[in-house]
Amino acid sequence: MTEPISLRELDAISVDQLQGVGEQRRASLEEVQIHSVFDLLTHYPRRYIDRSHEAKLVDVCPGQQVMVVGDIESVTSRRTRNRKSIVEASLSDETGSLKLVFFNQAWRSKQLDQGLTVALFGKVDLYRGHLQMTNPLVDLVGDRTGRIVAIYPQSGKAGLTTWDIGRWSTEALRRCQSRSIVDPLPPKYLQELGLLDRMQAFEAIHQPASMSDVLNGRDRLVLDELLRVQLVLRMRKMRRLDRALGVKHKVDDPLVTKFVDGLPFALTAAQQRTMAEISSDLNSDQPMHRLLQGDVGAGKTLVAMHALLVAVAEGHQGALMAPTEVLAEQHYINLYELAKGLEVADPTTLTGIRPLSIKLLTNGVTGSDRRRVVKGMEDGSVDLVIGTHALIQEGINFSSLSVVVVDEQHRFGVEQRAVLRERGRDDGKWPHLLVMTATPIPRTAAMTVYGDLDVSTLNELPPGRSPIVTSWVSQDVEQVWDHVHSEVTQGRQAYVVCPLIEESDKLDASSAESTRQELITGVLSDLRVGLLHGRLDAVEKHQTMAAFREGQLDVLVATTVIEVGVDIPNATTMIILSADRFGIAQLHQLRGRVGRGSHQSTCFLVATDEISEDATERLTALEESNDGFALAERDLELRGEGTIFEQRQSGRNDLKLASLARDRVWVERARDLAAELVDERGSLEHHLLFEDEIRWFVERRDDDAENLLRG
Repeated sequence: MTEPISLRELDAISVDQLQGVGEQRRASLEEVQIHSVFDLLTHYPRRYIDRSHEAKLVDVCPGQQVMVVGDIESVTSRRTRNRKSIVEASLSDETGSLKLVFFNQAWRSKQLDQGLTVALFGKVDLYRGHLQMTNPLVDLVGDRTGRIVAIYPQSGKAGLTTWDIGRWSTEALRRCQSRSIVDPLPPKYLQELGLLDRMQAFEAIHQPASMSDVLNGRDRLVLDELLRVQLVLRMRKMRRLDRALGVKHKVDDPLVTKFVDGLPFALTAAQQRTMAEISSDLNSDQPMHRLLQGDVGAGKTLVAMHALLVAVAEGHQGALMAPTEVLAEQHYINLYELAKGLEVADPTTLTGIRPLSIKLLTNGVTGSDRRRVVKGMEDGSVDLVIGTHALIQEGINFSSLSVVVVDEQHRFGVEQRAVLRERGRDDGKWPHLLVMTATPIPRTAAMTVYGDLDVSTLNELPPGRSPIVTSWVSQDVEQVWDHVHSEVTQGRQAYVVCPLIEESDKLDASSAESTRQELITGVLSDLRVGLLHGRLDAVEKHQTMAAFREGQLDVLVATTVIEVGVDIPNATTMIILSADRFGIAQLHQLRGRVGRGSHQSTCFLVATDEISEDATERLTALEESNDGFALAERDLELRGEGTIFEQRQSGRNDLKLASLARDRVWVERARDLAAELVDERGSLEHHLLFEDEIRWFVERRDDDAENLLRG
């Protein structure tokens, strides 16, 4: 064969086809998700050593941050009285020597064999008259020569070294050279964007002659990753627009006007703007496909209710699907209150009208209650239904579903949205879809994760909301419990959030059950303390939340089951234990459970043990800002990206090299390119190499390719 080799072909070649990869090595590679030659070539170096910049030991001075390369002369290890490990080693080059000390890294004694050549990066100190590096970065470089040395992610557990990966990558590229690697991007775009072709890019990133090679190779491979994602999103969107027909609604019905006029408060400008954007969508026979994102407490539920009422006003139905029973119940309570006094037309009654019917359907709704709700959904007597995954179970159908709201979209897959669409109507039309998230999304991430949706943003809080005061507590935890007593004395309530339900030997983190026990027998023994977590059955969860909502409990100890949507205006204190275990987005969501009323609210981030540098940055960010969008950008920088389309991949990451935080310009370019390459019918028939690659890209993620591309 002489045609260039495709990524599909590279993905079909097992790594055991490479020299030196026997059964044991293949198993080791599979532990780090390298199964095929494609996996190997996209297992990118994590950094590079420019050996022209290495310092000689004779030249280093105390206080410098330097990179040095040398041989390990000796290694010793010991334990202190409190069982902490200390590994000491001596490094030398032809000009001098340096002492190395590693605290709590016992495994270094096995890694650093005598005679091994290593590259170290760290700060040089003077200790007892000798130069010393403490806990430096260590890269094993062996006898590799060349100015630029690629350092790959290594796995001590799997027994893989950086030069193993480098040797196999070099062999794979050498064996590709006779045919080259296919490049589906037309030459004119390569020229316009100043990019290498794909084969050159792989060679530049694995075998660079200079750091500029690395940067040029990275640019091309970053675009590849982002473009594949953008093409899927663009194809999905264009196919939907090409064939889907929705229900065209009148958006100024008296029911909707009465709802808005009857609100006891003024809408924010952001709410008015997003309602207008959604109304414009609903007034079209093109089905809405919109993302509503807003910070915690920005009033998304009200905007969603407005959209649902547009459906109900003309005799159709609306549905809101939430990821948990607690959140579904909270939405039901809120929407039920908002719907009070609203009436809809009903020719079967004497007056020709009846109260708007809003029902809850979760797995906790059983027996005759469930049968009544399901029957009402089918015959149209239920106007609005709020529920969980129960809404898409077998045997659940609607009479005329025309607006669907999906809350916290990242918890649901494309397939689940498709089920709601298919069971909602029998005339082939698609319900309008509004996706809500309380997790503010940076613009580049929204373009990538939700690239097939139009985006509306609520970026201002309703009047009367006080900013939440956030404090990171590492000592003097007693002040936290004193604050709880003070707030309860004034008639307020508090949350205490723990990362685990029960004690775990593996994680040193506070558990909900043991925390509640400690509190009711200790510092909060005089208060009424409840418990809420995911293992309680639906009835227990409902009873606990009802008791807290009605003020029968002073403090609620909970897991992250309360992360989104729980709205108790009287709760003014949030205490998050082992706060270093949580990410920025989750901490911000949890904090948003307070500050729902007019009283000053406080959030305590409790992390009393020594914590990592990343955790320190997260907690500091939360202390400094209440702005969810600013925190989302910071989170993206700290955390990086995961899979784009679903949560359930077996460890596969759609973005291995690209960073949505760092590569904003390439996100924009990838989206523009996708718009040029995909035709109006959502096809790539004029770019067949891309069409095959995108189908492979979707299929290898264990998804139904047609379903994912259809959206």
